[in-house]
Amino acid sequence: MEIFDILIIGAGPIGLNCAIEAQKNNLKYIIIEKGTIVNSLYNYPLYMRFFSTAEKLEIDGTPFISTAPKPGRQDALEYYQGIARQKDLNIHLYERVLKVSKNGEIFKIETTKANYQAKNVVIATGFYDIPNIMNIPGEDLPKVKHYYTEPYPYARQKIVVIGSSNSAVDAALETYRKGAEVTMIVRHSEISKSVKYWVKPDIENRIAEGAITAHFNAEMFEIKEKTVIFKDKDGKLHEIENDFVLAMTGYLPDFDFLKNSGIELNGDCLNPLYHPETMETNVPSLYLAGVVCGGKDTHLWFIENSRVHASMIINNVMAKNTFLTDYRSL
Repeated sequence: MEIFDILIIGAGPIGLNCAIEAQKNNLKYIIIEKGTIVNSLYNYPLYMRFFSTAEKLEIDGTPFISTAPKPGRQDALEYYQGIARQKDLNIHLYERVLKVSKNGEIFKIETTKANYQAKNVVIATGFYDIPNIMNIPGEDLPKVKHYYTEPYPYARQKIVVIGSSNSAVDAALETYRKGAEVTMIVRHSEISKSVKYWVKPDIENRIAEGAITAHFNAEMFEIKEKTVIFKDKDGKLHEIENDFVLAMTGYLPDFDFLKNSGIELNGDCLNPLYHPETMETNVPSLYLAGVVCGGKDTHLWFIENSRVHASMIINNVMAKNTFLTDYRSL
């Protein structure tokens, strides 16, 4: 069986950047991706705009051309998928990695379609696949959505939006402007300070004027077919009519996959163990890149500050190769 120098799990922006760095260094590489190229971005809300400007989203020095000050989802899809085409990156799509195990110096990677062997593995899977579940009755009802794409299905409906982050605020504002009756359930005392600065005044003004109802210091208690029940700060229960629940409660990495790969997870936030200068985990030659490095602290890493992971990883792989070559020549 062919043995790759490096196998990359995930074709997001950071996974693509790892592949580009491997390609530059003449390493035999492959990317395995469970969906399409930059699959997480593809599943973002249709009209989402990034907090970052275009130049901070660039990889490999390739200019990200955007006519808007803040690029949107479609701009990013065009950019990253265009790079994958231009570089002719070796990517296997719609193939999920099931297991990573190590036998001596070689990793064995089992997927839904094939088996692979590699000297090094990079996990760059992001965090968008597993919703942060509330664990309340009724959360599995069809009217509950953990992903939001566009506002049109919610016109003239009674919508409960759970959360106060960027995704929750975008969903609340967009559905309100398409005619939904919007109620926000927020665990904290105010809208999150991390909300995009040009959006935060908008949501606060809509709440202040009563166009959007917001219950702060509140949390969901139960979801029923035609209503929802939430609890206020004093523990009192309130029941309101409801057609859809948009549970924008955040997302988590696949911790079971990390743990089953041998990676040590620490603390309440399940932070994976890795060396901050090489991105190598406690499993030799198994690396992490991108948002997955943060455990439950998914706000720590994003494209603009994790682009450097690719060069850090490939530099470490090349240094090991140089050492082995020099050692064997003695």
